[in-house]
Amino acid sequence: MSAEPQADFALIGLAVMGQNLILNMNDHGYTVAVYNRTVSKVDEFLANEAKGTKVVGAHSIAELCAKLKRPRRVMMLVKAGSAVDDFIAQIVPHLEKGDIIIDGGNSLYTDSIRRTRELEEKGILFVGTGVSGGEEGARKGPSIMPGGHPEAWPHVKEIFQAISAKVEDGSPCCDWVGENGAGHYVKMVHNGIEYGDMQLICEAYDLLKNALGLTPGEIQEVFAAWNKTELDSYLIEITADIFGYKEADGTWLVDKILDKAGQKGTGKWTIESALDTGTPVTLIAEAVFSRCISALKDERVAASKELSGPAVTQYSGDKTAFIEDIRKALYASKIVSYAQGYMLMREAAKQYGWHLNYGGIALMWRGGCIIRSRFLGNIKDAFDKNPNLQNLLLDEFFKRAIATSQESWRKVVAQASLLGIPTPTFSTALAFFDGYRNARLPANLLQAQRDYFGAHTYQRVDDPKGEWHHTNWTGRGGNVSSTSYNA
Repeated sequence: MSAEPQADFALIGLAVMGQNLILNMNDHGYTVAVYNRTVSKVDEFLANEAKGTKVVGAHSIAELCAKLKRPRRVMMLVKAGSAVDDFIAQIVPHLEKGDIIIDGGNSLYTDSIRRTRELEEKGILFVGTGVSGGEEGARKGPSIMPGGHPEAWPHVKEIFQAISAKVEDGSPCCDWVGENGAGHYVKMVHNGIEYGDMQLICEAYDLLKNALGLTPGEIQEVFAAWNKTELDSYLIEITADIFGYKEADGTWLVDKILDKAGQKGTGKWTIESALDTGTPVTLIAEAVFSRCISALKDERVAASKELSGPAVTQYSGDKTAFIEDIRKALYASKIVSYAQGYMLMREAAKQYGWHLNYGGIALMWRGGCIIRSRFLGNIKDAFDKNPNLQNLLLDEFFKRAIATSQESWRKVVAQASLLGIPTPTFSTALAFFDGYRNARLPANLLQAQRDYFGAHTYQRVDDPKGEWHHTNWTGRGGNVSSTSYNA
């Protein structure tokens, strides 16, 4: 007679994130059954990192599922894409109606929408959850963003909230995000904002180094000081650490790292979704394209010998004052980035019928994840005060923050341009802000152009009915307007 199932939870995938999440669950009193496609990794994990824990190993999917109490909860931390579908196909035959499959990888949200539907047809509940915080977060408390089939939430809530990061009042950085692909969508936007935050910090560094001539040691002091202001965050904190790191010979490591950035695709997905929904997520787009231009290293080296810029490349004014200007420009641009991210989530929620808790999302990001910062508490407060807030820029706190930063912000963008230092995210954030605050933009001319060459029609400001008009601009065209072609 087989032994009674003893495990509360199963996890497939024993890379560092998976191992640390398992040990985190074990610390909180849960018995975890583990499996890895390379089965030898299971035995190695049990003999080393998991030695002395309640973790139990399995050498097949069948054995893994047999060790689980009902409803069975099987989580995968494997590479996004076909690997997830392959594992689901292997797991399903060993489950029963009401059991739960959880995808904790960086999956595309449309895949999670599909998987929720397909598994529901088999009576299986699917959860697609974002997990953020890297290796350290997984071990000590990540930010967890679950979505999927709502009936699964009561069965995973306790364990997810137990292992997640906690904010000052003990609230867990984990709550139900929404239906089908909502969890992975919110994680995707988190990653897109992360791209933006990192690029903003890089532009601040570029200005400190090249406009002001600061050494890595001096820049370390600047970032350490900034981390005691509104910019207090994980990324500012680790940036200070990076600038303080020296090699054995006493030289700065940061100066020896090749300026060629990589990316895994979640930033690109965010931009694609922004284009699909018609949302101007300009800052994240510039952050992604900045990584793309960094990848053109050989071309840039060649171009640097052929193309010249301004004769003056260093700022000649008050250094201390300009450092404060850069800090304010970084803060204002960051506000715009988050405002755009929230605009995108709101549009996606309309499109997919999700019921997102925007203040709750800010709380989930408040601890454990890569973009965790003091600033997110202000975002939560904004949506707590007004759950229907149309745009973060219209909240009183953020309106004041922009007002006090705006002069510095404009000065930094202008000075960067005069000195030939690229600031794509600072610049696009300011351009978006100026576009958003303008009651009338030059798109009237754009509509006239579209009507001129393609008969695409336009609306008139003096037409209370809002009807569409077409003009025969040259006298040579006809009066027929376009209905299907859009340029």
